[in-house]
Amino acid sequence: MTVPFTLVGIDHVVLLVDDMEKALAFYYDVLGCVHGYSYPDLGMEQVWAGAALIVLWDTTHPGATHAVPPVAGGRNMDHLCIATSPFAPDALRAHLAAHGVKIDREAVHGGAREVGHSFYIFDPFGNKLEIKGPAEYADGR
Repeated sequence: MTVPFTLVGIDHVVLLVDDMEKALAFYYDVLGCVHGYSYPDLGMEQVWAGAALIVLWDTTHPGATHAVPPVAGGRNMDHLCIATSPFAPDALRAHLAAHGVKIDREAVHGGAREVGHSFYIFDPFGNKLEIKGPAEYADGR
């Protein structure tokens, strides 16, 4: 079976933090990242690192319940997002099923390339991956 998309690169990485002020100071002042999107209800800030996003998710925030590791100190990265070419969601569902890969969830939301369709899956080692298509516009472009 042929893979139903072409890899484009890393869209974003989500890092778990427990001190947003300290995290932003590091990414802005030390690395020179630029302010991206803010999601105050989730306790999430996004910063641009060139053409990609680094998402900082504060696990002490009430909106971060999905980000809290199952074990204290268990991990500090929520997921790796892989940018792809456009894909047909049904074809990707079939491709993943053919390989025995369970879809954890699907969503349509933002990233470095605007709002697009995402599939969340886990690799064989339990790492969460987001397979994210490009921006989707009402006019089909």
